[in-house]
Amino acid sequence: MSAKKSAEPSPEVIERLNRRRLAAEDGARALADVERQAIEVRKNMARLRELRETREAADATRRASLPAPSPRKRTRTLPR
Repeated sequence: MSAKKSAEPSPEVIERLNRRRLAAEDGARALADVERQAIEVRKNMARLRELRETREAADATRRASLPAPSPRKRTRTLPR
């Protein structure tokens, strides 16, 4: 005795399928959002790295143009 399935799905089945479809759409949107944020973070990191490297290069050229500091003589501490 097997019951024949009706050609039309029940309201519960329709609701379940609708929830699954909505969950899949939300998941796809969430993944796209995460990927977009990751791209933005990588762009910002590249921008900051370029700024840092530029600043370090400018500091190095500035240090190279300054005269070398003369070595200091050690002074003895005076007894109290």
